[in-house]
Amino acid sequence: MFHEKERVAVFIDGANLYSASRTLGFDVDYKSLHAYFKNKAYVVRLFYYTAVLETEEYTPLKPLVDWLGYNGYSVVTKPAKEFTDSTGRRRVKGNMDIELAIDMLEMAPHVEHIVLFSGDGDFRRLIEAVQRKGVRVTVVSTIKTQPVLIADELRRQADQFVDLADIMGEFTRRIVPPRDRDAPREAAPSLGRDRGEGVAATGRTFTVETVGGTPRPTPDAPWRGLPETGNT
Repeated sequence: MFHEKERVAVFIDGANLYSASRTLGFDVDYKSLHAYFKNKAYVVRLFYYTAVLETEEYTPLKPLVDWLGYNGYSVVTKPAKEFTDSTGRRRVKGNMDIELAIDMLEMAPHVEHIVLFSGDGDFRRLIEAVQRKGVRVTVVSTIKTQPVLIADELRRQADQFVDLADIMGEFTRRIVPPRDRDAPREAAPSLGRDRGEGVAATGRTFTVETVGGTPRPTPDAPWRGLPETGNT
């Protein structure tokens, strides 16, 4: 996957990685994920992208974003837009594709290898443009789910495809029951949480959770709270 001492930039589509990891049945340990790349190459930047709902309510995404920013990740966020749909359900919508694309094009002259954690087919032209600048591109997603979570055109465009299922053991925080993307959402457990639904940065629906009294991470403490609010 890597050549010795090559300069690498990693781009993580946060909502997409969350969806893939939960479908495969594991939570990501972001400290181990950072170490995984640091041990294999010279990491110039490790970017993480997500839309954040600006509200006074607690969501598990906020402390995750804070922890990542203190622990070696370049976190890129923007406010998500909240609205109520025709059925009266709470929705949150945001899209980070433009931010990711701009940063990748700017980083391309300074690296030899780019790793993209996403299965979104909209990134195919971006990958093609970066390759024309002489940069190798590896895409990390998975085809070991039903349905597969990577667009075929993105997989074909990449110089190398790595299945998330094959490397998940390097940065698994805990194993969780795999989530069926097409199954009805189960009722929330009684943990003092208020749950609502939203649409993640990629446009897919996710659950918004409110947890009272959960401590926030400190700059030197690994993320040990609830996993990122993700999408189906």
